[in-house]
Amino acid sequence: MTASIFEPTSMGPHKLKNRLVMNPMTRCRADADAVPTAIMADYYGERATAGLIVTEGVAPSPNGRGYARTPGLWNDAQVAAWKPVTAAVHGKGGVIFAQIMHTGRVSHPGNMPVGAKVVAPSAVALAGQMYTDGAGMQDYPVPQEMTEADIAQAKAEFVTAAKNAIAAGFDGVELHAANGYLLEQFLSPDTNQRSDGWGGSVAKRSRFVIEVAEAVVAAIGGDKVGIRISPYGTASGMAAYPEVDETYLALVAALAKAGLVYVHLVDHAAMGNPAIPAEFRAALKAAWPKAFIVGGSFDGASAQAAVAAGAADLVGFGRAFLANPDLVARLKDGLALNAPDFATFYTPGAAGYTDYPAA
Repeated sequence: MTASIFEPTSMGPHKLKNRLVMNPMTRCRADADAVPTAIMADYYGERATAGLIVTEGVAPSPNGRGYARTPGLWNDAQVAAWKPVTAAVHGKGGVIFAQIMHTGRVSHPGNMPVGAKVVAPSAVALAGQMYTDGAGMQDYPVPQEMTEADIAQAKAEFVTAAKNAIAAGFDGVELHAANGYLLEQFLSPDTNQRSDGWGGSVAKRSRFVIEVAEAVVAAIGGDKVGIRISPYGTASGMAAYPEVDETYLALVAALAKAGLVYVHLVDHAAMGNPAIPAEFRAALKAAWPKAFIVGGSFDGASAQAAVAAGAADLVGFGRAFLANPDLVARLKDGLALNAPDFATFYTPGAAGYTDYPAA
């Protein structure tokens, strides 16, 4: 019998109400000190009918905070402010993971606390500009190439953030190794031009991601750790490279050995990104022994088809969950969906955040 996307399932020890995942989405509703605000509890609590919620990217440290008004998990005030969020989700029987996102070179000092620095595997700037609250659009700076001490510090920051996530009541964490942020910057030869122990070959470029994952698993347990990857993605200056298939197949094998509970594959072909070759997707799924999540422009029918075909165990929805707090019920009943308001994606306040109506 084909599994329904609306039926309960398990992800390791986590009991999920269905196979629908609320994808991580940057929403910029934290305060200037990266502390979550009260409306964030309302936002996530309203969407707790998802089988799994993965939060917006959460900075593990001042160095890792790239965008204006994004939240953090590096101090006690942030941990305390996340507790009402996790309580709101758990109060409705939901499961919530915090996505730990170190932005690396995708940052600007105007969005970072005083004393923080923009770091990356190599001193290769991202082309273009990013928004800052204080000075509007600004060019991306040339990042500082990470020293051995910087690398050790960054690994420790991921571990601290993961421990803080558990202290704040999260069920686990997702390591953001997609969309051109620090972990993916180490994987790509375009952004990692090192010739030391951290670059120059597939194995060396993968080392940082693997060691971060192993350290986080050692700190909080593999059943509380997932990872998001985006091979063939083009976000934040990324592009495919000759060793991309080799890189991710080897990475997935290493992460399986480390004991992570899920892999979350980003497929944004429907939004104009290059398609992930079908054979490669199948190889990734075959190489992964636990929960395999795929996210990217699904509707109810295509999500059900992906699960029925064995292409995914869980299916991620992003903008549809943003605009429809009752998305699960709407999909199940075949109801029309609210359209997302793009103008309010990254603005502060409730508009376009907690004011989308339920059916």
